[in-house]
Amino acid sequence: MPVDADIAEMLAAAQAANIPALSEGTPEQARANYLRAPKPAGDALVRVEDRVIPGPAGDIAVRVYANSTARDLPTIAFFHGGGWVLSSIEGHDSLARRLAARTGALVVSVEYRLAPEHPFPAPHDDCWAATTWLAGHAASLGGDPSRLSVAGDSAGANLAAGVALRARDEGLPLTYQLLIYPCIDDRQTRPSMTDNASGYFLSAKDMAWFWDQFVPAEHSGNPYAVPARATNLAGLAPAHIQTAEFDPLRDEGEEWASRLNAAGTPATVTRFDGAVHGFIARWEQMSGALAAHDEFSSIVKPNL
Repeated sequence: MPVDADIAEMLAAAQAANIPALSEGTPEQARANYLRAPKPAGDALVRVEDRVIPGPAGDIAVRVYANSTARDLPTIAFFHGGGWVLSSIEGHDSLARRLAARTGALVVSVEYRLAPEHPFPAPHDDCWAATTWLAGHAASLGGDPSRLSVAGDSAGANLAAGVALRARDEGLPLTYQLLIYPCIDDRQTRPSMTDNASGYFLSAKDMAWFWDQFVPAEHSGNPYAVPARATNLAGLAPAHIQTAEFDPLRDEGEEWASRLNAAGTPATVTRFDGAVHGFIARWEQMSGALAAHDEFSSIVKPNL
């Protein structure tokens, strides 16, 4: 089907404005360009609280979201997207709020270190440290450590998938994974990477640039950095994966779901037709995002 009408309008406006690609220039320039993108108003929640927790290189800032004062809430460690280079707790505040509002979970958004200043394994190690801390301390925030899940969008979904693999390997039980258009493989050979290589916000060139910032050559075979390198997907937490029709990453996300199911790990996947990468966090401009948010309630919430 064609690109959604409101998305097509945004694409045309971006082309007319000659907005530079994220991969054109330095990480600092990419961050400045990213900050100019409009963000939707966040949901009003009962609780929003900034905390710090211990990490491998010092304290890690986290933001805690809940739409209830109840205790023992299902808990989600949330890792923001942005190609491992961009965004922050603040940059993904509205999406984290929406996730908490729609799932009823305690959502803990993690301020992991960014590449290229801190390439892999630093971002992964911070996300792992936050997840293991929640496994022992979620109750202090009102969460249930026995119902601990991971979630993320784009690069954050890569981090969530890597944490899920490590949790399986190290014996940390996770309840669920929500992977929103995940970056799974640095080998950009699938049809969606070619068919959607340019013109749909995220380009194949951008994605190659992001991978170069994140993964040093000596770590390119590590499945915690590049989940597609994992040879055994058995025993992982069940997953739901959301993809977008005009996203270069579409096929690797859908292939990941197929591989999980083939290994006996339950996984569901929904492709949002007419959508592009990043749509889920721009619902005030891309109306199709609201259907993806509905899945937080209808598919994800019952599994937490």
